[in-house]
Amino acid sequence: MDVKTFDKAKLPSRHVTEGYERAPHRSYYYAMGMTEEEIHQPLVGVVTTWNEGAPCNIALMRQSQSAKKGVSEAGGTPREFCTITVTDGIAMGHQGMKSSLVSREVIADSTELTVRGHCYDALVGLAGCDKSLPGLMMAMARLNVPSVFMYGGSILPGKFKGQDVTVVDVFEGVGQVSAGNMSEEELHELECVACPSAGSCGGQFTANTMATVSEAIGLALPGSAGAPAPYESRDAYAEASGKQVMDLIARNLRPRDIITKESLHNAAVVVAASGGSTNAGLHLPALAHECGIDFDLHDVCEVFKKTPYIADLKPGGRYVAMDMYEIGGIGVLMKTLLDGSYLNGDCITVTGKTIAENLKDVVFPEDQDVIRPLSNPLSPTGGVVGLRGSLAPEGAIVKVAGMERVQFSGPARCFDSEEEAFAAVQMREYKDGEVLVIRYEGPKGGPGMREMLATTAALYGQGAGEKVALITDGRFSGATRGFCIGHVGPEAAVGGPIGLLKDGDMIHIDADKGTLDVELSEAELAERRKAWQPRKTDYNSGTIWKYAQTVGPAEKGAVTHPGGGAETHCYADI
Repeated sequence: MDVKTFDKAKLPSRHVTEGYERAPHRSYYYAMGMTEEEIHQPLVGVVTTWNEGAPCNIALMRQSQSAKKGVSEAGGTPREFCTITVTDGIAMGHQGMKSSLVSREVIADSTELTVRGHCYDALVGLAGCDKSLPGLMMAMARLNVPSVFMYGGSILPGKFKGQDVTVVDVFEGVGQVSAGNMSEEELHELECVACPSAGSCGGQFTANTMATVSEAIGLALPGSAGAPAPYESRDAYAEASGKQVMDLIARNLRPRDIITKESLHNAAVVVAASGGSTNAGLHLPALAHECGIDFDLHDVCEVFKKTPYIADLKPGGRYVAMDMYEIGGIGVLMKTLLDGSYLNGDCITVTGKTIAENLKDVVFPEDQDVIRPLSNPLSPTGGVVGLRGSLAPEGAIVKVAGMERVQFSGPARCFDSEEEAFAAVQMREYKDGEVLVIRYEGPKGGPGMREMLATTAALYGQGAGEKVALITDGRFSGATRGFCIGHVGPEAAVGGPIGLLKDGDMIHIDADKGTLDVELSEAELAERRKAWQPRKTDYNSGTIWKYAQTVGPAEKGAVTHPGGGAETHCYADI
């Protein structure tokens, strides 16, 4: 692309590169070996969540070099930087999980600050683990500079006793050992083969769900989310993403032109159709919030209710992300939904073309059963369902993909932390038919709204996955399966009904009707509320304390600032 097509006088980087007043600023660029030509080209931030914390992020540095090459070849000057990420699989099952959702905000905030501080004109963002995907997309929407998102890719499936396995099988193996159904030696053999490469967890868990969203919402190049992390084709996609962001600068096509109510609807459709993670019920409202769009958990769940479940992916199904990639990828899923009038094909994307234009040559492959035709769905409604009722006036969410039973009634068994619940599960101190309640784990009450995969996987490993139900004001991993309801709001920490429950209270769940109720009168709830006292946490300083002071309810995305609707100016227009 000809660099002359860029008018530097209209770009944010003019504040650090143009005019005699900026001589001190330019001296820093010369110190890094930049040429005069490079200084006066558009400056493009290439941000990754690379670290050595887990396989999800380990390949991102390699891919970022390809993205930088694409920027340079298209007439831009790439400036690479990293931000943090917390990897859920390692944070899971202990106090470290309180950092996970908080990291989404830190990723968005730190990316915003880096771009603002250095006046970058555009962003290419590469992310691997769960919260890093929405975190970078939120930063793109907040800054509203031309941006292209790219997923780092999924892990290759492991092989154990001739079967494809993922890390979830290892979590569930812990429960099998405690139930006497697996030896510790077998579990060790499984842990050694479950994760054989770089990349994010292989099922339709949160990372792959949000990667699917990145294409469906239009922030990522078509096809870029599908290939596993070790594949060299990822480098070609990264280079193409770098080139494409330069085209977006020339067109002045920005994230808020792409993220609209209609494209958010499209994103929710692909989550439902793929049996994706319940965490999308947090991340889509948070992304909408950055743009000043009102699109909350209830809007997401309305879409889920009307969308057929057609992709047979783990944890509820049989296949992993690589299997979907090998039959044509996310484009096949989207084209199927577009042809069935479930997607809005007029939404613009980072290609500069619409969803319909991007998908026009995609053909549904007949010789596979990873993605079902709409005439033969796994179920007529989405794999994720919203609930509301006397126990959840602000709503809740449950993943029903792969479940045979979608109604449950039973007495409450209350725990005031995940640790208490996990200890009871490990000792099998629960009864079939009970509803296990884990509370004070919400955004404020945790603080940090932990995921409960260690507990739910242990239940499933013990064979109790659908013999008990579990509800929480915290979250569940995208890898969770079984009758597990999360995001119950209002949370216990602010006096929500879940905090007023006592052991033995009868709870009724109906995922068909979308209800979550407790058999208590309004008068009884009011009486209990008078006696309820707020609880203190152990987090009385530091980042997690700061998060608890500002975070809002789960139904609005657990966000920490007023969002795009409160803006008086946008960074991209400085």
